[in-house]
This record gives sequence, C-alpha cells and structure tokens, in this order.
Amino acid sequence: MNTDTMQLLSALLALFAVGGSLVLLVARFTSQRSAASSNFVEAFRPVALPLAFMVPAFAMFGSLWFSEAANYNPCKLCWYQRACMYPLAVILLVALLRKNKVAARQEVTVYAVPLAVVGSVISLYHYLLEWNPTWETNVCAIDVPCTTIWFRRFGFVSLPFMALCGFVSVAILLCATYTKNREASETAEQQERV
Repeated sequence: MNTDTMQLLSALLALFAVGGSLVLLVARFTSQRSAASSNFVEAFRPVALPLAFMVPAFAMFGSLWFSEAANYNPCKLCWYQRACMYPLAVILLVALLRKNKVAARQEVTVYAVPLAVVGSVISLYHYLLEWNPTWETNVCAIDVPCTTIWFRRFGFVSLPFMALCGFVSVAILLCATYTKNREASETAEQQERV
C-alpha cells in the first residue's frame, strides 16, 4: 500500500469512527425521550466493545505503518499519544476475551476510559499546536518538532486529529453503550453468581 492510499484510508476511517460515535452519543442523550434512540443504543450495546477494540487496534497499526513504512518520525507528543493508544488496544482485547463480563466492564471503566480521556487531551493539544506553531513551549525536540505536519487530508485531518478521533470514539463507545447503570450491573453480577 502506498503512502497516499494509507493517508486517505486512515483519514476516512477516523472521520467515520468519530462521526458514528457522535451519532451514538446523540442517541444516548435522547434515548430517554425517544424509543428509536433507545433502540439504536441497545442495538449497539453488543458490538460496542468489539468496535471500541478495533479503533485503537487500527490506530496502533496505522501509527506503526506511518513511522516504519512511510518514515514519519514521531515527535514527543506522538509518543505520548501512543502511550495511551497502545495499552487501550490491549486492555480492550483482554476485556473482549474475558468471560466474566462484570469484571470486563469494571476494567473498561477503570482503565480504558481514563486512558481515552488523557489521550484525547494530548491529541487535542497536539492538533491545536499544528495550527498555532507559536504555542510551542519546547515540549518537543528540535529534530522532530511537534508542529511538523506530515499530511493534511480534506484540509484538516492530520495524524493528531486522527488520534483525537480514535480516543473520542473509544470513550463514546464505552460510555454510551458498554457501561450500564448500577442496577443493570448488580443484576448481571447476581446472574453470574447463580
């Protein structure tokens, strides 16, 4: 696969993931007033964790491809984003494979959601830094500055933006569909004990 194709594919996947997640978030907020929204959220509940796993898994593959095959040297902020994204893939895979769904839900809530939130903040700062290079505060090295823009698809989709889309998508998928209220969790725990 050539670099242009990978850039386009990654940009489209990032936009699709964040767009679909935002639709899911809106449905979640309107689910109390709309049966259609509630049904939409319930339809996503069984696939939320697999989808949430696929996002960081592809992001991990993409970041490695861009740095190793396309020779885009990652800056410090890119490494910080990777430090949040790579464990997300592992945590979500373990939660996906776990037979005890209550324990998996707790792992997701305790580990995955905070990683996604921290990663989102770092990605947002990095993305804003690309647009405002004067904000650089010597966070990055001179040889690989954080203001380097390797590509921009559709005029605004860059590597930090794609990471931001991934983190936001994971957080929304997990919070809007996978986590349940306390009563549902207690019911599931009781059923597993029986």
